[in-house]
Amino acid sequence: METAENTTNELIIRIEEKYPKMSKGQKRLADYVCKNYDKAVFLTAAKLGEIVGVSESTVVRFATQLGYKGYPGFQKALEELVRTKLNSIQRMEVTYGRITQSEILQTVLQSDIEKIKLTLNGIDHKAFDLAIDTILGAEKIYVIGIRSCAPLASFLSFYLNLVCENVTAVTTNSSSEIFEQLIRIGSNDVIIGISFPRYSMRTLKALEFASNRKAKVITLTDSVHSPMNLYSSCNLIARSDMASIVDSLVAPLSVINALIVALCMKKQTEVVTTLETLEKIWDEYQVYSGDELNPLNQSLSVAGDDGSREMEGNADE
Repeated sequence: METAENTTNELIIRIEEKYPKMSKGQKRLADYVCKNYDKAVFLTAAKLGEIVGVSESTVVRFATQLGYKGYPGFQKALEELVRTKLNSIQRMEVTYGRITQSEILQTVLQSDIEKIKLTLNGIDHKAFDLAIDTILGAEKIYVIGIRSCAPLASFLSFYLNLVCENVTAVTTNSSSEIFEQLIRIGSNDVIIGISFPRYSMRTLKALEFASNRKAKVITLTDSVHSPMNLYSSCNLIARSDMASIVDSLVAPLSVINALIVALCMKKQTEVVTTLETLEKIWDEYQVYSGDELNPLNQSLSVAGDDGSREMEGNADE
């Protein structure tokens, strides 16, 4: 059997184990899937059978023989393979090979909607509740996310800081900096690691270090098979887009929003007190006075190089 280089994962292992006892038609399916997994992932059972030259029922039996619950279960395994094996260029080629420019807006937004739906249907509610309790019980909270996950980590850290004490957003310019910031992490602390394909080795090493120091580890990632789950005691799974040059992290952001809201509900009194204090500080130090637009105002001040100009307007117009 011919297989694509460096594609060893659960699906490929199953195919290799079952290959000797497969029929000729199933062997053709196995060969095609292993060589063209990036294309096969988008095919229906009927279309895959048509390309390979076998019946749809043969494709379904092939999936069942591999131990999956019909063709949908096989497709999920195939998505997992594609998600971890395609590089950015390949993902772009796959995406732009499927849609025209006029379809991009609808296709991308619809895809994001589907990712949120899949996340809602698949997320472990017990893990979500455990994450809330773990964060509330921690002495210190560390948050780490690298590359495209950095904005998610920054967003989570910003709002956690309004709800909890001792929140550290781990800066990730170098591996040494990461460990320097985690040097005092201990058994009473928690680290939240955010990573999606392509997975970050620096994030994984940070979680390993925290785990070795007996800290509690929460992960936000895309699959139960993600390497980020190796050291975690609480796994939050959110679906990301596996076939795009731009990582779709809409569903992970929704999970983060839910975490923040749940924490605020648990600590309503403290949050209200914090916000009231902040409002007083903002007013006292005029934090927003020159930076906040009020659409109901009759006039709008614009700071220029030579001073302030005022534009008159009527809110009723």
